[in-house]
Amino acid sequence: MKTSKTKHIWILVFSLLATGSVYAQQPSIGFFRPNDKQGLNTFETAKDDTVKFEGLRVRIGGDFALQFQGLSQSNDLVGDTLVDLSSNFNLPSANLNLDVQLADGLRMHLRNYLSSRNHNEGWVKGGYLQVDKLDFIQEGLLSGFMEIATLKFGMDEINYGDTHFRRSDNARAIFNPFVGNYIMDAFTTEPFAELTLQKSGFLGVIGVSNGRLNQEPISGDDGIAFFAKLGYDNQVNDDLRLRLTGSIYSSSSKSTRDYLYNGDRAGARYYSVLEGINDSRVSAFLPRFNPGFGYQTAFQINPFVKFQGLEFFGVLEVANNGDDAIGGGYTQLGAEVIYRFGSSEQLYLGGRYNSVNGESSDATPSMDISRLNIGGGWFMTNNVLTKIEYVTSKYDGDGFNGSKFQGAEFNGIVIEAAISF
Repeated sequence: MKTSKTKHIWILVFSLLATGSVYAQQPSIGFFRPNDKQGLNTFETAKDDTVKFEGLRVRIGGDFALQFQGLSQSNDLVGDTLVDLSSNFNLPSANLNLDVQLADGLRMHLRNYLSSRNHNEGWVKGGYLQVDKLDFIQEGLLSGFMEIATLKFGMDEINYGDTHFRRSDNARAIFNPFVGNYIMDAFTTEPFAELTLQKSGFLGVIGVSNGRLNQEPISGDDGIAFFAKLGYDNQVNDDLRLRLTGSIYSSSSKSTRDYLYNGDRAGARYYSVLEGINDSRVSAFLPRFNPGFGYQTAFQINPFVKFQGLEFFGVLEVANNGDDAIGGGYTQLGAEVIYRFGSSEQLYLGGRYNSVNGESSDATPSMDISRLNIGGGWFMTNNVLTKIEYVTSKYDGDGFNGSKFQGAEFNGIVIEAAISF
């Protein structure tokens, strides 16, 4: 398995090197988030029409990530039932990205996971078609409306909340100032249709999905999920940017599975953490927390402020069980403070606090998880990021009693190197 993962990565490396100068010849794509430092703090793609269409363009990109992990862990059960961790390297991960300008204002995105914690084989993560103009149908068609509108269709991540814009997506870790993602990681790849409107700083998103990660035309799982976002994003002046958004996600009672917090098939960072010595199956998704509701309603509020080199990003999120007869719900809080400095803000220091607390039902006791990340990073170039962090996390609450999570905690140092282009 390890050999297969490494092979996929070296195949991509040598393929790109063999082209001579792939990156130097990268074509410009319209309405596109750059996959490097220039894409930092980009959320929805802007409606600025800055790239002239000159025919079909294919942009081949990639992501690589590798961590050195030095963590320790324990719990309160007799004999400490968690595996012993050592300081060593994790298996590297890699993505292959294809972005194609198909027509003026029409582009396609496709991401492939060549190697991930959860899969040793290469496979398609997802993709979408983004429409910012309708000139490919008829020149000037609905041009006034399309100046503020973006349409997206595909099977990929949905635009619920703002945390998914800053998270690590398998090997694409260049937008995440830390190594791990949020405890409740709102990220899923589903069939969706989405409309985004942006004008004078105000933005609105509305979309629909079937709420399913794996697709098959079998009766009995015919649910539907709606998501929406309202917000304001304004570069007030050269020094100050303000953004505030609120999002909602709601899936129907016909769903039997809801993947909003369980949709990242690549696996989580912090390898082997919370793995028990008696586990019959090793999970690639710990220490991520999934509420596990069959259907739910979730809200996420995200403030973002950047003043010169100082950034603040916040998360207030509530996920409630859609089954009122059972009840239960969880609240997530998150706060990041980052200070970027240097001639091009290529260096940064920062911290993140993240907590989740709640109950799986009205009849069960509460569970509390807290996590603190403190670290920094260096953009050696726009495409190469190295970062180091200290992470500490603790599990409390009677809801964990009797399980390997009872009084569990882990802490230590993680170093990550990331390349994206």
